[in-house]
Amino acid sequence: MQSAAAIGLVRPCAARPSLRNPTRLPPARAALRLSAAATAPRAGLVAGLGRIGLVPASPDHERKSGRLVVAAAAASGKAAEEPAEEGGAALGKTLQLGVFFGLWYLFNIYFNIYNKQVLKVFPYPINITTVQFAVGTVISLFLWITGILKRPKISGAQLLAILPLAIVHTMGNLFTNMSLGKVAVSFTHTIKAMEPFFSVLLSAMFLGELPTPWVILSLLPIVGGVALASISEASFNWAGFLAAMASNVTFQSRNVLSKKLMLKKEASLDNINLFSIITVMSFFLLAPVTLLTEGVKVTPTFLQSAGLNLQQVYTRSLIAAFCFHAYQQVSYMILARVSPVTHSVGNCVKRVVVIVTSVLFFKTPVSPINSIGTAIALAGVFLYSQLKRLQPKPKAA
Repeated sequence: MQSAAAIGLVRPCAARPSLRNPTRLPPARAALRLSAAATAPRAGLVAGLGRIGLVPASPDHERKSGRLVVAAAAASGKAAEEPAEEGGAALGKTLQLGVFFGLWYLFNIYFNIYNKQVLKVFPYPINITTVQFAVGTVISLFLWITGILKRPKISGAQLLAILPLAIVHTMGNLFTNMSLGKVAVSFTHTIKAMEPFFSVLLSAMFLGELPTPWVILSLLPIVGGVALASISEASFNWAGFLAAMASNVTFQSRNVLSKKLMLKKEASLDNINLFSIITVMSFFLLAPVTLLTEGVKVTPTFLQSAGLNLQQVYTRSLIAAFCFHAYQQVSYMILARVSPVTHSVGNCVKRVVVIVTSVLFFKTPVSPINSIGTAIALAGVFLYSQLKRLQPKPKAA
């Protein structure tokens, strides 16, 4: 048999003597080398050598080599597809999160605008808040009954533990509506920018969580900015200002209570279900208060006797109530997908969006000093949210 070098298919090479004359290998050793070559990633090269006579090419070997080449190509294609699939999934999650943030802001804008329009002509914030909790209760029951949201299994002990949260949640939303009825939407949200101040204060008092000096310094522009905006606010009055401050205290008390009680929730009691339960409890807590204080003022008879447009009041009240429940529920959905710091930054941006849109919609007069004070306060909130990342585990007193 003529060698491969003699017929000019392969150049002689000193480094590969075994390939020039494979017939000199013992049969067992030649079979072992052939087996190793067949299982190597270079299966295509082995098949090519078999075709030019350097390796005996049997039909079984050809079929096996072909399968190896196909398998290698499939594995390479699969490896290339996996990063593409991961990239597509990440893009989908990002787009979904962007939609949630957009809905959060949109529902909040509509709530503030329609709610303010109703409170202007119907100055009964307890009635309005009760209607909002009633609509939220109907939505929650609908989601549970239809199975869209898994109905929670909750014990009496858990309900007792949630009761304080429901009380402060009720008070916080009631005080917010009281403030919105007295002052401009933009001013209410400027005052509510002081939430971090009360969060730090209450956490230190009741949880023993001491903030870092940098966090304390970040509170200075918040307080200073709110003070500067307040002294130049055209719609300022003490009732609206104090109601917004009371809203800050109650909402931050809710957060402190959540940490202090450390509710052991069942698997079915996620954040959305917890919020829904609090909404239902808030309705039953506030309904008797409404009867004892303002009385039921949302009847058609009363609205017509007050000279109000029945259809407009009802339509705007229901839209505001729906948006009131929807924006809070979407907020919890976002919180389940991002870190608390990211959620806090998003909340700060949301407040800016609400302030700007309300000023434009209601044509609220804003002085330069008021604008500067609002900007300083919101910048302080953003700085606070960033510095909180440096304090993941607060020191105990």
